[in-house]
Amino acid sequence: MKTPYKNIYNVLKLNRFIVLAVVVCALLSSTFSVWMVFNTNQKALNSAFAINTDGSIIPLKLVTQKENFRVEALAHLDLFHNYFYNIDASNYERNLEKALWLGNSSVDNLYRQKKADGVYNRLLQYSLVQKVLSIDSRINENNGSYSFTTTTIFEINRGSIIDTYELVSTGNLIMVDRNFPNNPHGLLITSYFENTLKKISDES
Repeated sequence: MKTPYKNIYNVLKLNRFIVLAVVVCALLSSTFSVWMVFNTNQKALNSAFAINTDGSIIPLKLVTQKENFRVEALAHLDLFHNYFYNIDASNYERNLEKALWLGNSSVDNLYRQKKADGVYNRLLQYSLVQKVLSIDSRINENNGSYSFTTTTIFEINRGSIIDTYELVSTGNLIMVDRNFPNNPHGLLITSYFENTLKKISDES
């Protein structure tokens, strides 16, 4: 008995189906490969690295975070020193109250010491005007801890006499919850200390 031949049209249909299936699979595989390359490239761009000064590699995201912290820290120190030292008989209570929100007990202790020494009484008695002229802060990082050194130039107007002083103060910065408007930067000054105070000029 002879084996019957398969219908040629059925064979061609089967071959065409196989070819189409292979082409579709190839297209899907190519599309998936292109998407994977694109996705990997995007992740690489978002996870770029920078070279530290000691040659170590650090994520660029971390660099951005540190830059943002530096901006916030400088603004916080500028705000504090303006509130604490830019005072006169009409605004000193309001300014000092705002300054105390930006530091811990070390700032409060300094305020109480100045009050006990009669600093604010003399401000009222002689109608003195203490005006901040410039604030220059430098921030240092050591194992995740931040310290600062700030040079504040201010003048004291005694009416006919204007004396200008340079104050160098130091302290540390820690992160706390933001409290708008009392503490908009979410930082707190600790271990605050007035290192040196010297007169740099006087006008009469």
